[in-house]
This record gives sequence, structure tokens and C-alpha cells, in this order.
Amino acid sequence: MRSEAITPTDYLETLPADRRQAINELRKVLMENLPAGFSEIMNYGMIGYVVPHTIYPPGYHCNPTQALPFISIDSQKNFVALYHLGLYAHPELFHWFTTEYPKHSQTKLDISKSCIRFKKPDQIPYNLIGELAARITPAAWIALYEDQLKK
Repeated sequence: MRSEAITPTDYLETLPADRRQAINELRKVLMENLPAGFSEIMNYGMIGYVVPHTIYPPGYHCNPTQALPFISIDSQKNFVALYHLGLYAHPELFHWFTTEYPKHSQTKLDISKSCIRFKKPDQIPYNLIGELAARITPAAWIALYEDQLKK
């Protein structure tokens, strides 16, 4: 079910306590580690981190009125989700993450394309998520995004 929350704070208030804690911690890790230039917004009913129009005026090709999405976090029915579009577009980053994950977590990695699913919110590897967030700048994401559009 898509959240109708207007702000990340509103979104957090709608979550059960265990999910609120996990999403809040993911939010904190992302805000501390994302390179300067990304902005936090509500997007598609989730907390999203985007390249704003002030940096990338063309916006998202599917809907140019929207800023260019990069990472989103959400509480789904059976898991906490982190959507990282760079994982889908950057094979080396995907390889790095899937190799590092077992070093940071006892749980099996549940991932498909850009979605990482955490079924046990108390076992999210926050330090690894912070490292992942720090690996792509807005400029690098724009270049990678535009390269993917050409394909």
C-alpha cells in the first residue's frame, strides 16, 4: 500500500515501532553518507533521495517534472526495502555490494535488480548501507543514468 504521507516525518509516524526504528536508522545513515547534492523527498509513497532539478534540470525521463531518483526506502508488508538504482545500472557496484554483504550480515542477501529486502529489520547492516550510499556522487549518478538512457 502506497503511503500518502507528505513528509518523511509524516511517513515515519504511520509505521509500526520496529519498522519506524529501521526506516529512521536507514534515513539517518543515508543522510550522513550520501554525497552533497542529493535531496530527501517523498517520492512514490516512499522516502526518496534524488538529484534535484537545480542540479539536473531534465529530471526523470519517465516524468520530467520529477527529480532524478537515486535511492528510496520503504516499509513493505513483509520487509523493509531499500531501492538503489545505482546497483541496477552499475555492475561493478552490484558486484562489490554482493561480495561485501556476507561480511556484514548473518542473513542471506535478498536482492533483485535495485531492491534490497530486509525481512529482519533488526539485522540491517547499516554500516554497509552507509558505504554503499557514499560510493556515487550526484554527478556520477547523472553520467551513469544518461549512459543507461542511451542504451
